[in-house]
Amino acid sequence: MTSTATAKSERINLRLKQSTKTLLERAASFEGKTVSSFILNSALAHAEETIHQHESIKLNAQDSEAFFNALSQPVQFNESLLDAMKEHERRVISK
Repeated sequence: MTSTATAKSERINLRLKQSTKTLLERAASFEGKTVSSFILNSALAHAEETIHQHESIKLNAQDSEAFFNALSQPVQFNESLLDAMKEHERRVISK
């Protein structure tokens, strides 16, 4: 039987208070998970939520209409916009 799962090779070490470890162990036991699995699942859920909050925008009806109206207008590239686009390319790393 062959395994199609990718081997885990990365580690993250944590130093924490005994009371914090005890709390994590208790919570993990309620869910029938190991502490490592509990921490990983919790951290991944929080990471996904954080990324979603920073990569998406919610607009009300008025703002949504203004946004789509602005999109329908022809783009006028000025020096400030070109500078901002260059700065964005320099700073932002996308998937």
